[in-house]
Amino acid sequence: MSAVRLLVLGAVRRRGRVHGYQVRTDLESWGAHEWARATSGSVYHALKALAKDGLLRVHDTAPSEAGGPPRMEYELTQEGEAAYLALLRSALASRDPRLDLLAAAVGFIDDLPRDAAVALLRERAAELAEWRASITEYLPPDTDLDTWGPVGEVIGLWLNTADSRTAWTRRLIDRLEGGAFTMAGED
Repeated sequence: MSAVRLLVLGAVRRRGRVHGYQVRTDLESWGAHEWARATSGSVYHALKALAKDGLLRVHDTAPSEAGGPPRMEYELTQEGEAAYLALLRSALASRDPRLDLLAAAVGFIDDLPRDAAVALLRERAAELAEWRASITEYLPPDTDLDTWGPVGEVIGLWLNTADSRTAWTRRLIDRLEGGAFTMAGED
């Protein structure tokens, strides 16, 4: 699963029908070129690949005033809408997507109904709890990881990661349940 793919589909969806330059500009304004490597080249490559896959419809527009080829506009197809929502749901529910993918999904979380977003995040929290339990399952009671050398540091890293991601997920669930954001289907 690609963060750039999710970002491009989401950006096109937000605009309806859009030039590639506008998609790139939107993503740059979000800083996605830094945290998701959504560079100019990767955005244009994704637009072409998504169109080839039938997820975007391409429209030629008037020729460029500078004398270049006509600009193309993109919009989601029905298949593109389904693929976008599937990527979004998968990234939100997974315990361990790459952070760029999770960040992209959270950036578009308001494209989902509130109850659906909360349910996906609860699924993520449950997966994180299972993962944390699997890390500690074979540790002796009252284990002092400081005495385990580098292996103790690795185990500590995974436990800290599980705990911090769980805390962040629970905070977002609480915010959504408290009415944060205007979600899909809300006025």
